[in-house]
Amino acid sequence: MKIASLFSEKTVFSFEIFPPKKTSPIETVYDTLEALQDLKPDFISVTFGAGGSGNGENTLAIARRLKEHYGVLPMAHLPCIHYTKEQIDNILKQFQENGIENVLALRGDRVEGMEPAMDFVHAADLISYIRSFGGFDIAGACYPECHPEAPNMDTDIRHLKEKVDAGASHLITQLFFDNDSFYDFRYRAARAGVNVPIEAGIMPVTNRKQIERMVTMCGASLPRKFTKMVQRFEDNPEALRDAGIAYAIDQIVDLVTDGVDGIHLYTMNNPYVARKISEAVNGIIKAAPKC
Repeated sequence: MKIASLFSEKTVFSFEIFPPKKTSPIETVYDTLEALQDLKPDFISVTFGAGGSGNGENTLAIARRLKEHYGVLPMAHLPCIHYTKEQIDNILKQFQENGIENVLALRGDRVEGMEPAMDFVHAADLISYIRSFGGFDIAGACYPECHPEAPNMDTDIRHLKEKVDAGASHLITQLFFDNDSFYDFRYRAARAGVNVPIEAGIMPVTNRKQIERMVTMCGASLPRKFTKMVQRFEDNPEALRDAGIAYAIDQIVDLVTDGVDGIHLYTMNNPYVARKISEAVNGIIKAAPKC
């Protein structure tokens, strides 16, 4: 099934997971899969590993297990900046041979000490290539608060339009903590002709180090309500975890009420957090009428 077809039927609710570290066997993620599939997400995306390195074997293995063992629709992440066309061809062929037909096409992070392959400079280049390869539903990524390397939001949205024109059928946002930023981004994207569904990426923050790392990586702003929550509970890990879950639930309720196309939950491979949020929001997501 192509994920793009889901958006005309419902408010989509999906998860992101990541493969285990290279030093850990792939079986270490199976308990996470077992717990998450029971929550019945519309699909689960699988990242490509730190820095987008390697050949995606674990990504493929996890995506295949989701599809064949659990009956969950998988989406495989695919970064391109450090890969040649030949390498991308091989990965796409492996995806096709294993029935993986949904891909999130990304430029990917630059890996220190590695030179870009230069066959694909931007995500739009990869999207166009996958489209010509054929057989895949292609998602793209977007930044509600502007990509850290873009000079301004207008330029960033222009590049986003290029991804859609190249063949992205739907989009998933980077994490954000201020829904107003998302609403402003959605409005500006629509004005620029970005007319595909946009899933809101929600990260339930459960510890302070996680906050610092995520903000450094993607530049998400921290609204006063959020920073006060962190300051109040930062010395109590369990309380901060529960407050982070509550904050994410509040974000999701507001987004669904405002007619968001979908919610993509960054689970951080934490089934407990994913379950708490899913149980709180599943009812309203299912009840939300399509606008």
